Amino acid sequence: EVQLQASGGGLVQPGGSLRLSCAASGFTFSSYTMSWFRQAPGSEREGVSAFRKWDAVTNYADAVKGRFTITYSNALNTVYLQMNSLRPEDSGLYYCAGDVGHITYTRMLDEDEYSIWGQGTLVTVSS
Repeated sequence: EVQLQASGGGLVQPGGSLRLSCAASGFTFSSYTMSWFRQAPGSEREGVSAFRKWDAVTNYADAVKGRFTITYSNALNTVYLQMNSLRPEDSGLYYCAGDVGHITYTRMLDEDEYSIWGQGTLVTVSS
């Protein structure tokens, strides 16, 4: 069974850092694009960052560029999202998602491109 398990959320003060993890089982990252999305209460889900394995291309939403970094571990079959300089507006439920095959750069943050989703992990940025 293909599964994604997200973890690492929590409560952090503004300016702080968190690292989210997304462990995959039932498939390997070798030909996948992996991504992180988030959804704040009352808002639509939005793409945060994505990593395309076959050419190591990354994509970030403008709101997180320079603060968030997506990485992966082949050995652990896990993708990470390092989040620094967190702001209250970064709060929300964070989801990881994946899909096999080639996703064009301009669509890497489009949720319609992803067929495998993990459960969310809650991030709260508050003083």
